[in-house]
Amino acid sequence: MKQITKSAVLIATASAVVFGVVTPLTASATATAAPLKWTECEGEGLDPRQECAALSVPMDYADPGGPRIDIAVSRIPAEKPSARRGTLLMIAGGPGGDSLGDPSGIGQKLPQSVRDAYDLIGFAPRGNAPSTPVNCEVGEEDLARTSLRPWPAPDGSVTGNMATAQRISDACARNGGELMKHISTLNNARDIDRIRAALGERKLSAWGVSYGTYVGSAYAELFPHRTDRIVLDSSDNPDPVRAERAWLEAYEAGVEDNFPEFAKWASRPGNPYRLADTAAEVRPLFLRLAARLDHEPIPWPGANPAELNGNILRQAMLDSFYDPDDYPSLAKLMLAARKGEVPPAPPAPPESVLQNYTAVGAATICNDGAWPRSAAVYEKGVAESRAKFPLTAGMPRNAMVCAAWPREPKEAPLRVTGRGPSNVLLVQNARDVATPLSGALKLREAFGRRAVMVTVNSTGHGSYLDNGNACGDATVSRFLATGKRPDQDTYCP
Repeated sequence: MKQITKSAVLIATASAVVFGVVTPLTASATATAAPLKWTECEGEGLDPRQECAALSVPMDYADPGGPRIDIAVSRIPAEKPSARRGTLLMIAGGPGGDSLGDPSGIGQKLPQSVRDAYDLIGFAPRGNAPSTPVNCEVGEEDLARTSLRPWPAPDGSVTGNMATAQRISDACARNGGELMKHISTLNNARDIDRIRAALGERKLSAWGVSYGTYVGSAYAELFPHRTDRIVLDSSDNPDPVRAERAWLEAYEAGVEDNFPEFAKWASRPGNPYRLADTAAEVRPLFLRLAARLDHEPIPWPGANPAELNGNILRQAMLDSFYDPDDYPSLAKLMLAARKGEVPPAPPAPPESVLQNYTAVGAATICNDGAWPRSAAVYEKGVAESRAKFPLTAGMPRNAMVCAAWPREPKEAPLRVTGRGPSNVLLVQNARDVATPLSGALKLREAFGRRAVMVTVNSTGHGSYLDNGNACGDATVSRFLATGKRPDQDTYCP
């Protein structure tokens, strides 16, 4: 499961060809939907204009007359009715994040021309509270970041990771309920088309970020004739053979792309958190410190787990690389650890949020594609990864919960193709720890003539109106407001 972003915790045709298999979409594009009943939203800090509603959709699209679930939807209407073009659906990352608060949040950073033209729409994907929720009720130790990310033992052993996968999988099978079987990227895309129909829109524009780019790609593939203007920001590698295993492995490249930027910052004169005199010294310093903590962890009361070990430090590195503004948190942790100390334990999201996030993430990833079940596969991958990419210590090729998932996927993984209108704009930072440029280029290739890509010379996860730059922001805003894209792939220095 990907980073729990700040926004997450505080984030058809009658058939479609998917991986060479005809996937029925009954009760999806052809279904009629009752208009949404908008009411006041619950929660704090929301724009008073934001409205909320619940949409009923089939739990199982193969059984449209069967049990139903609710999808929570939010809206801020277009600010200039005479300029209104339609709706802009914001699709959050994760899996496990939601965009319910985004019309009031990042949506208000959109330029006036975009806010005039679109109703801003957010939603909580199936399984995410306050939509009909799921919960695996896993143990507290398995909610730790270093359990949800498969960091191997200091010697590279995956035995503990396989045991964790089995524990979480058993908890999900025992407590997750029937809905766990029907949470997937393709079903998220089908739910989006139900949202479109309930909004009374013939076509839908969308802005997907991180895992949201995978959902947005699925929607563009399953319902190409329902798409208007599609922005995919910080894109996943859409490898249809390895599905979400590809994004986990992407951390190898992502960390290598980002560490030099951290090293330059951490060696800058005048930096109150300076770690070394030169950038070249920061990498070996980090590796030595992580290795020492592997064997000599420091007690850390209030943290989960209650110690600072090598993998906790490595996970802190990953977390800080999502946004360069978070570099000080990693540097402060390293400075303390070098003295045998720890800072105050970082605050954790509420357990209910972590439980829900964990359940949705596990269901999505494991239902989207099959993972190997043999420990030997992961042992081999971890050993190779540790040798080539010591900063990530083998984690990106290790076993997650899907290695013990009790069910095979019901559908073949999404295969993105170039079939459909040329209305997709990809925006991508050059240095992104979670969705590196190398993976985004794979999605660009898969879309072919349908897409144009803007590469931004920036660092961090999330480009448009986030960690990107003025050139990239202007390019995306112009596309949303006017439909004009660059004539070809372009670079924003």
